[in-house]
Amino acid sequence: MFNQSSVVTEFILLGFPVVWELVVLFFIVFLIIYILTVSEKVTIISDTLADCRLHSPMYFFLCNLSFPDIMVATPIVPKMMKDLVSLEKTVSVPGCISQCYFYFFFGTTKVILLAVMLLDHYVAICIPLRYSTIMSTQMSFQLGLASWAGGFFSGLSPMISWFPFCGPNVIDHFFCDIEPLIKLSCADTHLLKLVKFVLSTVVLLCSLLFTILSYLHIIVQILHIPSSSGWKKAFSTCASHITVASIFYGSAIFMYIAPNKEFSFNLKKAVTLQTVVFTHLLNPCIYTLRNQKVRDGLRDTASHILSGTKAFRVNCKLSRQ
Repeated sequence: MFNQSSVVTEFILLGFPVVWELVVLFFIVFLIIYILTVSEKVTIISDTLADCRLHSPMYFFLCNLSFPDIMVATPIVPKMMKDLVSLEKTVSVPGCISQCYFYFFFGTTKVILLAVMLLDHYVAICIPLRYSTIMSTQMSFQLGLASWAGGFFSGLSPMISWFPFCGPNVIDHFFCDIEPLIKLSCADTHLLKLVKFVLSTVVLLCSLLFTILSYLHIIVQILHIPSSSGWKKAFSTCASHITVASIFYGSAIFMYIAPNKEFSFNLKKAVTLQTVVFTHLLNPCIYTLRNQKVRDGLRDTASHILSGTKAFRVNCKLSRQ
């Protein structure tokens, strides 16, 4: 039971302890990173949809992976930049819970998509003759839809919205993460903590275990390839996925499964910042820009834009004459 008049209507986000002289610098850095991240993802999505050479399951999943990257950063980074230069760092309770929900929705979708992409690599390397049959257009669409459905139904925010907040209302974070919200609730949150731990463990560790076992089988299959060129092609196919998955799983397990008492919360905030801001900027460089077909598609798109701009200038010049 709680006093209705003491119910919290907004939270205060402490963010990072940044000295005022560096606030503008941090704001500019985060703004540039966010603009580059969104531009990269939009370019990859549009290029994948426009270039028929990229109409395959691998690039379909890459396109799906780019959208969660945008949607994880968008509810958090603009608000974080606003709070950097603002004296009033508040967010309403519904806005806070919505931010938390979108973070977990798109984050969980990304976890499942990484596992689905690994399945695509596994079939391509271990069962190449049946690849087109197994990874058909219909199957790719169903796997993509299942990834989004899994993210949608795994969110913890609807559960936290049932709990009252009676004060204090200060969140020691730069966004509304589930852990500080649980700490601020004035109700019994033991069940919610248990659900959070179980969901995080099932989604992250099961996906990680599937990744490890699949790669062990893939490595065994690669070792049976007689030619060195075949080895190089197979390892090149998996190298990007291994890099992105290692960074993502390592950060997520550190934030949501590792015991809280072993690490300071400031360290967890730093790891979260790296995951939300910097990793999403690097993913296109790791994943798509290393791929020759993607580079060719981007080069063709750029040439079309330049040729269109040149034709537009010529038409303008002729119309003036």
